[in-house]
Amino acid sequence: MRHLMSPLDLSVEELDKLLNLADNIGKNPKKYAHTCDDKRLATLFYEPSTRTRLSFEAAMMNLGGKVLGFSSADSSSASKGESVADTIRVVSCYADICAMRHPKEGAPLVASMSSNIPVINAGDGGHQHPTQTLTDLLTIRSLKGRLDNITIGLCGDLKFGRTVHSLIEALVRYENVKFVLISPEELRIPSYIREDVLKRNNVEFVEEERLEDALPDLDILYMTRVQKERFFNEEDYVRMKDFYVLDKQKMELAPKDMYVLHPLPRVNEISVEVDSDPRAAYFKQVQYGVYVRMALILTLLEVELPC
Repeated sequence: MRHLMSPLDLSVEELDKLLNLADNIGKNPKKYAHTCDDKRLATLFYEPSTRTRLSFEAAMMNLGGKVLGFSSADSSSASKGESVADTIRVVSCYADICAMRHPKEGAPLVASMSSNIPVINAGDGGHQHPTQTLTDLLTIRSLKGRLDNITIGLCGDLKFGRTVHSLIEALVRYENVKFVLISPEELRIPSYIREDVLKRNNVEFVEEERLEDALPDLDILYMTRVQKERFFNEEDYVRMKDFYVLDKQKMELAPKDMYVLHPLPRVNEISVEVDSDPRAAYFKQVQYGVYVRMALILTLLEVELPC
């Protein structure tokens, strides 16, 4: 039995196999429509979510399986003081696989240690968001045809952005990937990512404050929102929330084959006028997320795949 806590839980070979499966699911969805007819997914979301939770539910239902769970800590026994370990022991009696989101870093890992079913980390605080990373990798590979030899700009909240942290850790394993880290000083990438991931792996990166300076050299621009829920006071959030706004004028500085990604939800960091630009790929990204979660469920359940 395997769990997924981090993108690094999968080797590059396993990752490529998973992405190939997701790609095949996207091209032949009906072929996989009954592969999980007798399986149940539990979604344990202690923190609000729209895309991730519904994406997991859609993925399982697309495979023919059923879904149960809760969408906030208030609607679970956590409100009565039940531990994560006890919750997963109970849920293991009801479901075959579990996706857990939790505001505390490491909570899904704690759950996996007491679980009798595979546990997928669906986001833990500002730490990791591995299935979003798998989605991002599938999106980049589908749009650019490769995961190596790219320059990717990561813009916005790089300090608290778990999607950014997970994506960097995954991409450093591919050759000739250059990172442009675009953020204000207060939201720079954490030192452990800079030192232990980028520098330790001799990965080329630069830090910029102005988005306009970075745009001309990018293959991918990965925008993120400034996350209100990660700030300790309203004043700091209000000061930082509009630091970057990608609009039509800025897009004119970008290469014709650069694509814009965003883990969503967006607030106002991407103007709606960008949505009609053919380089805006963030809604395609959502669809890829369903395919990659379908592939992950099949992989962790070790379901026999259709020929």
